[in-house]
Formats: sequence, structure tokens, C-alpha cells
Amino acid sequence: MVMNEGYALDYDDEIEKESSFIELPPGDYDFVIDHYERGIHNASEKIPECKKMTVFFNIMLPDNQSVQIKQDYILWSTLEWKLSELFLSVGLKKEGERTRMDWNSLAGSTGRCAIILDQDKNDTSKKYNHIKKLYPKKAKSWQGGFK
Repeated sequence: MVMNEGYALDYDDEIEKESSFIELPPGDYDFVIDHYERGIHNASEKIPECKKMTVFFNIMLPDNQSVQIKQDYILWSTLEWKLSELFLSVGLKKEGERTRMDWNSLAGSTGRCAIILDQDKNDTSKKYNHIKKLYPKKAKSWQGGFK
């Protein structure tokens, strides 16, 4: 079930909110996983319809603010490496070991990731923050303060 955020507006309703998008400079950031949502991946050229999880990462900024980035994890065998990367990054999987995916343990988990800025494929004037890489929890390149 996909959570439905927001509500319908009428033609003459008052509006106030503006874009809160924060463009992150490319680099490494600490994160806290906020929550996940179950969903269905619509069939594409390479992958048929199957289950997916959308994980919401709170990317921690130096000024105690955070930016939320959502990342889809398609439950398909050719993308198993990406699922392993997620669970390795929060310490719920050890390298080289088989692990049952424990989605319920993700909320509140911490780790470190590399963020890049991507252009929208349909509108190149739009950019979005993208998690390029999740570092394994024990990685030496990780300088974060989480345990």
C-alpha cells in the first residue's frame, strides 16, 4: 500500500507553501532511515512487475537540518546487489553471508552514503539529490559518528 500524501485543492483556495528542495553538494553524508513503504514496481523494459520497497533516508546536514531522499529497492534477483548494499550499510548484513531481509529493523538505522545531483530525464532543467552509493557499516572510508 502506498501512502497518499496531500489533498485536493479547489480552484480558488489560498496557497502559501513554496518549494523546500535543498540542492545538496555532491559528497558523503550520514543518514538515518526514517521509514519504508511497500509498493509494486510497474513492468519496465528490463524488469517485469514485481514487489518493491521505497526507503526514506534522512540525510543529515552539518547545521542539524536534514533532507529526505527516497530510494526504490526493486525485489528482483538481478538487483539483489542493491538490496545487499542497503542492509550492509546499516549493519543488518555481514559481507559474504546470506541474510533474510529484515525491513522492520530499518527504521532508525544509521549509515553513510555518497550523494550526487542528477538531472531529471524528462526535464533537464530540474535536478534532484540521488544516493549514488551506500557504504558498508564497517567501511574505513566512513568517518561518521554513528555506531
